[in-house]
Amino acid sequence: MTLANELLAELDRESFATRRLLERVPADKLEWRPHPKSMTLRDLAWHVATIPSRIARIVAAGAYNVADARPAQAPDVTDFAAELQRSLHEAKEILGRFDDAAMMETFTLTRGGTVVFSMPRAAGVRTVLLNHSYHHRGQLTVYLRLLDIPLPATYGSSADEKPDA
Repeated sequence: MTLANELLAELDRESFATRRLLERVPADKLEWRPHPKSMTLRDLAWHVATIPSRIARIVAAGAYNVADARPAQAPDVTDFAAELQRSLHEAKEILGRFDDAAMMETFTLTRGGTVVFSMPRAAGVRTVLLNHSYHHRGQLTVYLRLLDIPLPATYGSSADEKPDA
């Protein structure tokens, strides 16, 4: 299995939990935010749904300047799970083209003219796509908990759901 396929297999495994979470985002609370400095629920759900394709494009390019990067403001959508599926499909198409040699080429993240980090493209996928996605998925669970939306089981049980035995 290539490095890209190994990372994409993890993305696939994790997408099940992400999809279940996005399906629970309430359409009547999309403008809610826990703090004035926080993203709205809509923008956070959109960000979680679009991370795979957005970051796959960034990592594929080999370099990215984060100086002015912000998550995109979400369009007027409510089917975040469908957007996740589209995003996953695009990420698989992009990253699936890379052989192991290409995955070991350098990916550099800069802020202005300063290098934040340089690492193999495979490590960039792990850091900027997978870990970043897990961070925001966890943030989304907090938003939903604060809105008293039952959380799906992710790894084992949640306080609201026990997986079938």
